[in-house]
Amino acid sequence: MDCNQHVIDASGYRENVGIIVCNESQHVVWCKRSGQDAWQFPQGGVQQDESIEQALFRELKEETGLEDRHVEILARTKDWLHYRLPQHLVRKNSLPKCIGQKQRWFLLKLQTDESKINLRSSIKPEFDNWRWVEYWHPLEEVVFFKRNVYERALKEFEPLLFH
Repeated sequence: MDCNQHVIDASGYRENVGIIVCNESQHVVWCKRSGQDAWQFPQGGVQQDESIEQALFRELKEETGLEDRHVEILARTKDWLHYRLPQHLVRKNSLPKCIGQKQRWFLLKLQTDESKINLRSSIKPEFDNWRWVEYWHPLEEVVFFKRNVYERALKEFEPLLFH
């Protein structure tokens, strides 16, 4: 995580977008980080002079190959959701100091064929695999320090998909 080119608030939280892409069956896209045994939703930092929506669509394209025309925005979280990084992941010499992330989450519905998902669409792919999973499955696999944020986002979006 390179905090220097991104927006970091006075408390040390980097502004970030979290992306949940769902299909007609209410399954969600679940991505495996390149070279790791770690799975997560696509996410990424908001850059200087970039709106939240611009960051959403830039990150969506970079990480999944999907473009804005391939998805419909169903919702976004009302508030920022924060998580702190474990101490061993905080870069001691970076200024401004980045202690975690504050995320605005988006729920997107895929409006095209899943074959449009292309994890190799950027020069340095974040992910090397993806799969459809049940809506609540990510809480079982996500790294511990992101679990609370994932749960809050999924709970906020749940009524939109399961009403």
